[in-house]
Amino acid sequence: MASDVTCAPSQLLGKGDIDPVHEANITGRSPFLLTADHYGRALPRALGDLGIAESELGRHIAWDIGIAGVAERLAEMLDAHLIAQRYSRLVIDCNRPPTAVSSIPVISEATAIPRNEAISEGERAARRREIFEPYHHRIEATINRRLHDEQPTVLVSLHSFTPVYAGVARPWHIGALYNRDTVLPQLLLGHLRAESDLVVGDNEPYAVSDVTDYTIPVHGEARGLVNTGIEIRQDLIADQSGQQQWAERLARILAEIEVELKAKLLA
Repeated sequence: MASDVTCAPSQLLGKGDIDPVHEANITGRSPFLLTADHYGRALPRALGDLGIAESELGRHIAWDIGIAGVAERLAEMLDAHLIAQRYSRLVIDCNRPPTAVSSIPVISEATAIPRNEAISEGERAARRREIFEPYHHRIEATINRRLHDEQPTVLVSLHSFTPVYAGVARPWHIGALYNRDTVLPQLLLGHLRAESDLVVGDNEPYAVSDVTDYTIPVHGEARGLVNTGIEIRQDLIADQSGQQQWAERLARILAEIEVELKAKLLA
């Protein structure tokens, strides 16, 4: 762990650090563009372990458990382009406005993050410049290219959520999240509710807003793209079997919605 939080180097990532952006199926022809803001839990070498136990880094506070496996499989099944963020949300949360207090959390749920305390503005800027911005610049560039090529683009932001939060059990298996644009979320909710084994959240367990979110407001709503967030409960996708089952279910549903969207938008 770094010994002096006030003397962070101007460059954060160095030799041995992975690229912040992961992509799969870049040439995918599906209209669905998939994003995963909390795909990974990597830490820059310069930040050590952030001052917390390894067991904490395996929890939801560090990443969206199970969503990487779902996202990879779904991208393949749909022939969709996936753009994902490899670094932990504890380094910088790539689904928060950089000005938000929760962008670089000092405490996450009940866990203190010592390495995030009293960091300099230079280090904050380095985290934004080297992790947050490359990810969002890649999404922006991809949308620009697709629009230039007249390739239909529907943004789907993939996340997972904890079965219990603050001692309260969450009954939903999956939720559709949205703010201003309800076209895709309402179609998704209709299909999910038709699945007899599901408890479905309508803007549950979270709702999208300009204050608490970044990907959908900036890349979806501001660009005029049809969009939705999808949250899957983590205990359902904690292993490969669950990830496969949920990817198959979502691939089937989204394929049906693609047909409906074409009819709706061309009507």
